[in-house]
Amino acid sequence: MRAFWRLGLPVGLLAGGFFFARNELAARTQGVDLLIVNGTVIDGTNTPGRIADVAVRGDRIVAIGNSLSRTGATRVIDATGKVVSPGFIDLHAHLEPLLELPLMESALRQGVTLALGGPDGGSPLPLAPYMDSVRTAKPGINVGYLVGHNDIRLSVLGMAARAPNAGELALMKRLVAEAMGQGAFGLSTGLLYLPGTYSNVDEVIALAQSASDSGGIYTSHLRKEGIGLLDGVGEALEIGRRAKIPVVLTHHKAVGQQMWGKSVLTLAMVDSARKAGTDVMIDQYPYTATHTNLGVLVPSWAMAGGDAEFRQRLAVPALKDSIVQGIIFNILNDRGGGDLARVQFSRVNWDKTLEGKTLKDWAARKNLAPTPANGAQLVLEAMLKGGANAIYHVLDEGDVRRIMASPFMMVASDGRLSQPGDGHPHPRAYGTFPRVLGEYVRTQKVLSLELAIHKMTQMPAKRLGLTDRGVLRNGAVADVVIFDANTVNDQATFAEPHQYPVGIETVIVNGMVSVDNGKPTGVRAGRVIRRPSTK
Repeated sequence: MRAFWRLGLPVGLLAGGFFFARNELAARTQGVDLLIVNGTVIDGTNTPGRIADVAVRGDRIVAIGNSLSRTGATRVIDATGKVVSPGFIDLHAHLEPLLELPLMESALRQGVTLALGGPDGGSPLPLAPYMDSVRTAKPGINVGYLVGHNDIRLSVLGMAARAPNAGELALMKRLVAEAMGQGAFGLSTGLLYLPGTYSNVDEVIALAQSASDSGGIYTSHLRKEGIGLLDGVGEALEIGRRAKIPVVLTHHKAVGQQMWGKSVLTLAMVDSARKAGTDVMIDQYPYTATHTNLGVLVPSWAMAGGDAEFRQRLAVPALKDSIVQGIIFNILNDRGGGDLARVQFSRVNWDKTLEGKTLKDWAARKNLAPTPANGAQLVLEAMLKGGANAIYHVLDEGDVRRIMASPFMMVASDGRLSQPGDGHPHPRAYGTFPRVLGEYVRTQKVLSLELAIHKMTQMPAKRLGLTDRGVLRNGAVADVVIFDANTVNDQATFAEPHQYPVGIETVIVNGMVSVDNGKPTGVRAGRVIRRPSTK
């Protein structure tokens, strides 16, 4: 009592306020649907965790506090010794198989409760009918979408390697604006890919301005991530500055041994741009290998006009020689990593026996020496058979750690929805978020647990303009993960990718328990999330 008087506050008022608050809390926690008790609550804000209970009614958190009443709770989950955090938000996800895999188990079992699709310039178009079909399919987690520059360009210009005229650019801008009006979170580009690689910076700035007008963001697979990386970063920063749009350098990395260590420079460029007023951030997956189609080894000019024109060029000896030399250059200096063993097939529809094998393995099968020249011929053979997807082991662990420690980095998988037995995917599809928590928090200590969770939750939520997700607080949406910080880890490897992680014990999506004791319940409680209207 004396302590209260030293503060100059009447005892009666304090006592009355205390009992009022306690009674109000008791009223809010009566008859809740879920009560998570005794866990270490790490709320997503990068503040220290605390032992507390979390009460959920419907799809909302209604109370967080000590020793909440269990009276009338439909279910009590004992989280003693476990971490209770917001559900993880994946800012870069390949959701194309969603309608075939609506449970989205490869994401869900990582603790992901919201994934953003439409990255790298590729998205459904038009967006609204597709989002309606996703809603009808009842996805296992929440999903949002970006609108993709490549698909917009393809719909207007096809595979033409030229700039749009005024009318074509106006149509492209209108398509961006329409998608934004349908709830897209922003514009994505894949300037390494076809046909986006044929665009110039002014075209992209015009479309980014259209997204900016609706309060959207700009995410970019850079035009170059190996030799030319600094120019690629510079282009993205220029687009952000001139279009006045928040930027995400997506799956940021430095490809190829000649570029290892250059993240020192790219991060300095990000810092400089931020100080000059450009709102730029980064996302990253925690692996030393990339994944994309085999066509990235082929010079983009060779693919202009589509497959028919590509074949015609190969029929001209001088052009074919130039194409082969371009592939050899990329094998030596870019995604090829200078070694055919660094190119590992993930999906080969015309020969499933190659999945998981390397370009070197394929050369050996054909009794060819593993030279860049032979590798180039095999790449051409694969492209003529319909192409393939591959994992490229071309990143440096030092760059991975350095980028991860950046204050502006967020965790994102770049993973494709996967199911056991289908292809040989990059292990990020199953393990991204648990790998950060296990390898880079617990083992390497690159991040604190609180900071890692912040990079998986509140930071990406803020980038998307979502104020009621990515954080545990009263009134927030009940997207929650309960995990064991001592055991959480990825199990998927480059040799055996189809393995779910360990340590993710409970996942709650919109208030519904979707993973229980480490296993999916079959509940599909996800929703289609649209960009909040801000302008």
